Amino acid sequence: MSQSPHIDWTAIEADPRFQNLHRRKSRFLWSLMAFSVFYYLLLPLGAAYTPGLFSKKVWGPLNFGLVFALSEFVVAWGVAVIYSRRANQVFDVLAAEIVADHELAQRGGHHE
Repeated sequence: MSQSPHIDWTAIEADPRFQNLHRRKSRFLWSLMAFSVFYYLLLPLGAAYTPGLFSKKVWGPLNFGLVFALSEFVVAWGVAVIYSRRANQVFDVLAAEIVADHELAQRGGHHE
């Protein structure tokens, strides 16, 4: 069995590229969370302050409030898809590059 190389996580954490990645990822996550909370709170606030709109029939027995409540699921899945795409295409790629550079430096290679 081959043993994986020891990774100096302290050095990675001190790397400016990692700090930039962490800052970008945190900003992105906080933005998604703020949007999610805002959208979630629209349902109780809308139902409380605009009951006429939320009780308006949309199609058959469905009213706007119910359609809006169901849209919460679509928004939650959309947020998950948006995050996973960004993580796969940007955050994970940058993290892998940083770790690979540190592994190469630890094995005596050149650090770029």
